[in-house]
Amino acid sequence: MKAGINSYRDLVVWQQAMDLAAAAYTITKAWPKEELYGLTSQLRRAASSVPANIAEGFGRENHGSYQQFLRIAQ
Repeated sequence: MKAGINSYRDLVVWQQAMDLAAAAYTITKAWPKEELYGLTSQLRRAASSVPANIAEGFGRENHGSYQQFLRIAQ
């Protein structure tokens, strides 16, 4: 990794993905309760998977594995 990047938390893309996930949760709070197990759940899971995959890939020893996790996050 680059100098100055010691953790996935140092990556700007991870920070932005966390902002996206937080925004998804905030926005979906106002959605109808009948969507709680439908679209709301799907959007929240999708948004939270982005930073999770970036973090998971960062911890991999193999560069190819890291790239695969970034593709999944994308």
